[in-house]
Amino acid sequence: MDILILVVAMGALYAFLIVPQQRRVKAQQALMNSLEEGDVVVTNAGIYGAIAEVEDNIIWLEVAPEIELKVSKTAIVERVDDEDVDDDEDEDEMVDAEDGDA
Repeated sequence: MDILILVVAMGALYAFLIVPQQRRVKAQQALMNSLEEGDVVVTNAGIYGAIAEVEDNIIWLEVAPEIELKVSKTAIVERVDDEDVDDDEDEDEMVDAEDGDA
């Protein structure tokens, strides 16, 4: 009886901890392999930018006109749509307008 409880506990541990982690790792690897020049991405530090160049494990991320950051490919968290970035800029302009700094 004790061995059955141990087996069930190990199965639950595997199902709730290991399987979801493996899915996250596969999704991150798929994202890293699909990155191309021109994609708009966000890093794990919250920096938005467009990919200017992709090397082996390095990405040159253009964050402003003629300003590029050299980041590790593993620092990329997600690809974002241009619409999402435009919405963020509109919100920033609204905040500035409220402060009277527009």
